[in-house]
Amino acid sequence: MSNFEKFSPLLADTTFSLAGNPLPKELLLSSEGNIETFYAPFDYINPQARICICGITPGLTQATEALNEARKQLKAGATLFEAKRCAKETASFAGSMRKNLISMLDQIGINNLLSINSCALLFDTHKHLVHHTSALRYPVFIDGKNYSGSPAMLSRPSLRQQVDTHLAEEVSILSDNCIYLPLGPKVTEVFLQLQEKGLLRPEQVLSGLPHPSPANAERIIYFLGNKARDQLSSKTNPDVLDAARSQLQLKVAQLAGKGRR
Repeated sequence: MSNFEKFSPLLADTTFSLAGNPLPKELLLSSEGNIETFYAPFDYINPQARICICGITPGLTQATEALNEARKQLKAGATLFEAKRCAKETASFAGSMRKNLISMLDQIGINNLLSINSCALLFDTHKHLVHHTSALRYPVFIDGKNYSGSPAMLSRPSLRQQVDTHLAEEVSILSDNCIYLPLGPKVTEVFLQLQEKGLLRPEQVLSGLPHPSPANAERIIYFLGNKARDQLSSKTNPDVLDAARSQLQLKVAQLAGKGRR
């Protein structure tokens, strides 16, 4: 029985409150010290995807949206498959992260690679082109707060287990030609391990994109060319971002060129 099948009766029960901070204890999957992992419906995998965008883990906002959408779909009589698909597509990178993500993807030319006007369409009419996921499929909280990459994902058994099972499973299902975009250095570390294991080829991975979290606002603004170097705070390294932008744009352009041949 899949996790979605296991939890769907609870999600469909409208007397059960999906509100909570971090989430209701009935959805708790595991705990390790001050680390808690909860269930939220991010199980759907799109095997036709040409690009996979991978974050760290769903936050409380995204988890709540996914849970509510799954309930809405189940209440309307949707199949389990349709309910989990809609939940995943609705909640992935929901909120202000989505706008930041779209802008950065367009900046490096992913829209050209996919032959679409803007990557905003990946959340609308062209959902079939993309698989959204996280290195940690299910939402993780540290002391009740959104997990942001520390402690390292590969350093704790409960976190590494998600990488070794769920993320590895998704990679095995997606096409051998799928391109992966890990968001931020924490996720990049995980993808380096996947490459070392032979699960991915280096040319499939486009590393260097800043994480789209609002907490990363200055780096994102500079990456998009909307803030001058001399106006940056000491927390932002422009050389790293300049190099990442140039390398990503070049690699995406090369991939797009190969696709046209």
